[in-house]
Amino acid sequence: MTSTSTPPGLARFNALEEHAAFAVLHEACASAAWAKRLLAARPYATPEDLYTTSDAAMAELTAEDLAEAMAGHPPIDRPKPGDPTSAREQRGMAGASEELKAQMLELNLAYQERFGHVFLICATGRTGEQMRDAVKERIGNPPEREREIVRTELGKINRIRLARLVEED
Repeated sequence: MTSTSTPPGLARFNALEEHAAFAVLHEACASAAWAKRLLAARPYATPEDLYTTSDAAMAELTAEDLAEAMAGHPPIDRPKPGDPTSAREQRGMAGASEELKAQMLELNLAYQERFGHVFLICATGRTGEQMRDAVKERIGNPPEREREIVRTELGKINRIRLARLVEED
């Protein structure tokens, strides 16, 4: 049985003044182009409408927009101090061994040297070992392929963050 009422978090988001709504979206994703696209489509009738708009906006981001979005993400195992979102999303590294943490630091630096940005992965629900294996696998990708993987991973992260926004009471 599905409810036809708008979830409280989505109703609140729809009702926000534009600058406040932009700030909420910018916290979810640091791309101004993405946030503006989502703002322009308000109000949203359903969470799925919001997610679909987010996915479409992500697909249209330029390389510069993607770089701006990635700049808002800290490296794996180094969440921003005082940022509960990054800490929660990177929970899989919390109990990692010192050896695994050292491997991730080394791999993160090598990845950043190769691609010019942090290694970005939807870390929610992943173990430290899974994240390490992913960076090892992806570091050999051609830049164009890696950019599209990053776009996909950002889309997943954005959906998770938007779902939290929508579900808030």
